[in-house]
Amino acid sequence: MILIRDVVQQALTTGYLTVEAENLLRQLLCQKYESEDLNAFLKLQLAAMAGYVKQESRELVQASSS
Repeated sequence: MILIRDVVQQALTTGYLTVEAENLLRQLLCQKYESEDLNAFLKLQLAAMAGYVKQESRELVQASSS
């Protein structure tokens, strides 16, 4: 079973959140999860806002609007 914290750890380690991982997180957040997973997700959000993790989906949107 894949956990939110595992997907988050991968993104934090690589500094990159793929579209596939983002979609997986959406699916996992619709299911029952532990507080540790929610904390990991919040940590990922903060890292993305601070620029430590880049989102592939944002890069694709920027590329298509150029």
